[in-house]
Amino acid sequence: MMNRMNMNNMMKQMKKMQKELGQEQENLKQQEFKGVSPDDMVTVTFSGDKKMTDIQIKPEAIDPDDPDMLGDLVLAAVNDGLTKVDKATQDTMGKYTKGIPGM
Repeated sequence: MMNRMNMNNMMKQMKKMQKELGQEQENLKQQEFKGVSPDDMVTVTFSGDKKMTDIQIKPEAIDPDDPDMLGDLVLAAVNDGLTKVDKATQDTMGKYTKGIPGM
């Protein structure tokens, strides 16, 4: 009988944690993350689920004689934005996965 009560309590806690996890994921999706290149020449915006929603390129970043520079600036901004999303995800979701092997 005691084991059944413990199991019921554990199931309630798991359901509560699952609900909280879903809310945290939804909150994270609603956030915006900006990635910037050196000198702020390119700025990209991501949602919390890693979807790029905007890109801003300053005119002086567009050099017809050096198209590779623009590509490098875009890559730097995108990588910066994704790093910020990953960090926020880890900070938010890490409390649920801490101590779970393989997470």
